[in-house]
Amino acid sequence: MRNFFLLCTIVIAAISCSKQPEPVQQLNISRVDLMPAFPSPYKMLDWKEKTVQYDQYIFNTTHTGKHLPFVWIDSVKRNFDQNTFGMFTVIGDVRQGKNGSVEFHEALNAMGALMSAGLVGIDKTNQNGFNYVRMAQNYFNTENGWNIMMNNTHPSVALLGGGYGRDWWYDVFPNVLYYAVCDLYPNVPRADSLQRIIANQFYNADSVLNGNYNFSFFDYQQMKGVVNTIPLQQDVAAGHAYVLYSAYQKFGDEKYLRGAMSAMNAYDSQSESRFYEVLMPFGALMGAKLNATQGTNYDIQKYLNWTFDGCKAADGRTGWGVIAERWGDYDVHGLQGSITDGGGYAFLMNSFDLAWPLVPMVKYDTRYALAIGKWMLNVSNAARLFYPYEIDDAHQWLPEHKEITKNVIAYEGLRKFDDYGKENLKGISPVAIGDGPKWVKGQPQESMFSLYSSSQVGIFGSIIEKTNVEGILQLNCNATDFYAANTFPTYLYYNPYAEAKQVSINAPTESVDLYDVLTQQFLAKAITEETTFTIPSGAAQLIVVLPAGSDPEKKDNKILVNDKVIAYLPSSTKQQ
Repeated sequence: MRNFFLLCTIVIAAISCSKQPEPVQQLNISRVDLMPAFPSPYKMLDWKEKTVQYDQYIFNTTHTGKHLPFVWIDSVKRNFDQNTFGMFTVIGDVRQGKNGSVEFHEALNAMGALMSAGLVGIDKTNQNGFNYVRMAQNYFNTENGWNIMMNNTHPSVALLGGGYGRDWWYDVFPNVLYYAVCDLYPNVPRADSLQRIIANQFYNADSVLNGNYNFSFFDYQQMKGVVNTIPLQQDVAAGHAYVLYSAYQKFGDEKYLRGAMSAMNAYDSQSESRFYEVLMPFGALMGAKLNATQGTNYDIQKYLNWTFDGCKAADGRTGWGVIAERWGDYDVHGLQGSITDGGGYAFLMNSFDLAWPLVPMVKYDTRYALAIGKWMLNVSNAARLFYPYEIDDAHQWLPEHKEITKNVIAYEGLRKFDDYGKENLKGISPVAIGDGPKWVKGQPQESMFSLYSSSQVGIFGSIIEKTNVEGILQLNCNATDFYAANTFPTYLYYNPYAEAKQVSINAPTESVDLYDVLTQQFLAKAITEETTFTIPSGAAQLIVVLPAGSDPEKKDNKILVNDKVIAYLPSSTKQQ
């Protein structure tokens, strides 16, 4: 009898142990491992406030003075019988507006600004009498037969700037942006039909390409790939996949899901990183989403390494990746751009864009929560250095003209060393700078200040919120997860300190529970006021805010509450 009770005790203990949740094992990103736990000097901007201030400054059409206002009306009515609007790419751009052509303006800039504003709750469908979202539809090129969003409204102005029918990412990224804009501003007339046409064009293009994305660009009218002097851009497959999967989520058409997976197969088939401008990290998000929702087995580690380590191919954009260095007295870890150009050349727009897919990615592959949390602390700290009032005058090219920026228009880039040969910048590192003066004769020095670089600030503005502990950020994983159900608020936290920290979360509007996906445990229950929870040293937490009394259950690779998915688990932590 004694042996029987002993056996029962062992069995009960074994059952109890088997029911203990298995924490999600975190995986490293080797380049993030090179970054400090806590960057210095440290200062975190209020990125939401900066987003709002940017919109207020840029879209004020009553401004007068040199280089003002920054926007104008383009009444040529290309593609659709309506006016559109233009924005200066950089301050004082002589190619544009009253300086040059009212038709020369860029979708990357305009749609980036619309997305940015929408992410922080600004209604651009009714602002000072303008529906800017509908006006942006003029970038949908019908007159040239491509029937997708393009960076300009017409070929007649395309050669004044970059892209447009010769540089593939310039033709695909406006559609990625447009899909984001449409999710933020639903029910705009004609938008749904344009999204359908774009998705069909991308689906047809992927079918023609049939796994071979080895082209400089694709002609969406003739449906053929073209090679020119610009490097091949195989990572465009991630852009196709992103738009097609977004179309699948919006319209429910299985054809778009098949197209997204076909494009991802082409992306995955590359033997090395082909990171060209901004689209490579969208492959990590798409791979993680498809793995989680469709049971595929894409190699997320490979895609993240391709992104962070960058392109090393001699016939590609060699050196294009993520910087992991300290320049002079400044940590610039996490910024995206060229690792090799002049010792390093980071770009603000690209650094914003990197957060768009990678922060929501952790909901679908939770193994990278710690690495992405650490990277986000570094990149968001370093990104302030592009703004002329956030870096000292000795480390920027044009401090005497910075007043016009109002500290919401940033320098285009941050170089390890000046490449213009300015005497007082010899040996100075880093240097806030811009390429604008190099683009065309007569361009003013102020063209170093870049609207196109600053327009997507709302990515940070919607994702990043400071907490009561300096250096611990609340990262909103739903903010840029467009077209997802986003049933419950989901936040990523990373503790860079060598000791545990008590972090506050704001008072909820109703009683809620705080559930950590990484440990599958509740941190707090039935809270109705501001509450603190503990983050262990050097750890991350992925917290879902659930209605009080929720009872999460595992089913396959999902964690559900009332049949609604709140998180996905990687294969190593799926319920057996």
